[in-house]
Amino acid sequence: MDRREALKLSLLAGAGLVAGQANAQQSCPGDGTPLQFTPKKPADPQAQQNDIEKYPKCPYCGMDRKQYHHSRMLVHYSDDLADGTCSLHCAAISLSLNVDREPKAMLVGDNAAAGEIKPLVDVDKATFLVGSKLPGVMTANSKVAYGTEDAAKAAQAANGGELVKFDQALLLAYTDMSKDVARIRKNRAERKRKMMEQQHKG
Repeated sequence: MDRREALKLSLLAGAGLVAGQANAQQSCPGDGTPLQFTPKKPADPQAQQNDIEKYPKCPYCGMDRKQYHHSRMLVHYSDDLADGTCSLHCAAISLSLNVDREPKAMLVGDNAAAGEIKPLVDVDKATFLVGSKLPGVMTANSKVAYGTEDAAKAAQAANGGELVKFDQALLLAYTDMSKDVARIRKNRAERKRKMMEQQHKG
């Protein structure tokens, strides 16, 4: 998938962000990624090397990328800043927020590969299994990436679901985001309530 097309897709799908612009022909002096959303790690032309050590926590949800090595993503922007996320869900957030940065590489954990830690594969080379029985990360509608189509087909045969390429998986991530965020918020509120109850009992 062309990097410019991915960026266009993130802009179109992130309708809430686009709606705030009164006129697409006008520009404002403050246009660009707000400072609080700019990737915090130093620019790195080799961001994909030892990515878990460099980006141990997802900047959008705080999840451990080593624990979620199989679903993790790395969005490497043209200015060499990078966002290491836990999942496609959080990578979609990064693409929406960093509207002034063009991604030069996007990589995802390759579930076709063996090993304790799944290596990264370019999203253009990956096949995504969507909506299978496999558990999702930050979503109820799982999206699992495989570096080979044969591996993806084998997983589909065992777990159901649909095979798609990255652009379709990204669009589905945006489509699912409203329900996923509501579910995550509800689950976290419930965990917080239980913790408060335990503290009161203690």
